[in-house]
Amino acid sequence: MTRSTFQTPSGTIHYWTNEIRPERRTLVFLPGLTADHHLFDKQVEAFRKEFNILTWDAPGHAESRPFRLDFCLMDKAVWLHEILKKEGIIRPVLIGQSMGGYVAQCFMEKYPGETAGFISIDSAPLKRCYVTGAEIWALKKTEPMYRAFPWKTLRALGSRGCSETEYGRTLMEHFIDSYTKDEYCRLAGHGMKMLADAMEADLPYVIDCPAILICGEKDQAGSAKSYNRRWAEKEGLPVNWIKNAGHNANTDRPEEVNHIIREFVRTLKEDPQ
Repeated sequence: MTRSTFQTPSGTIHYWTNEIRPERRTLVFLPGLTADHHLFDKQVEAFRKEFNILTWDAPGHAESRPFRLDFCLMDKAVWLHEILKKEGIIRPVLIGQSMGGYVAQCFMEKYPGETAGFISIDSAPLKRCYVTGAEIWALKKTEPMYRAFPWKTLRALGSRGCSETEYGRTLMEHFIDSYTKDEYCRLAGHGMKMLADAMEADLPYVIDCPAILICGEKDQAGSAKSYNRRWAEKEGLPVNWIKNAGHNANTDRPEEVNHIIREFVRTLKEDPQ
């Protein structure tokens, strides 16, 4: 994988690609809040010889620092679109874990018809109808709530609360340890406020391409499992429940998730580029 950069008014985004071939389908892996591109190492390893791959350290995360936290979710979608243009990629499959799934929904809202497929991994819908006012209020209070915890406790919650396996937990510990407590709390608080603002915008957030949901049966992050049940029922989306997997289902059960991804991509009939 080759590292590249993209300059924004708020900082520099670092992203990684394999050799981009126009005849191949492109998979874009979007990691969740506080995680970096290594969240998808097991997917990159499985798919890099078969598909074009692009993944990033999201703005404000890992190598994409320093970065001013003055952007919104739609800004991230716009920057992703510019990166895809720079790389000559059209109609990718967007695969977003947690916050990455929200970025993908903003991308589809901003650029209708430009996504070949969408895979949500332990994410949830952005549409306002799915959340209460109290839930939006709580999202905006994430930073002070996090600051109330001792750093040792916060680290433990961040790793053990996201994964059911030693590999997944060790990976999350590595991500968290790359931040100071102040950085971690500011980043998490900003991310959740962005999410709340995007929901309050009350945009259609139409998923205009084939899509599937993946969710760990032991996902303990907020109401992720409840959201996925309602999302699947309300919008007719197939949901794949991953046994013995937590919020980072793709790190807990990579072989199963990779099989689901591959089978989904095979159903996409049109030419990749």
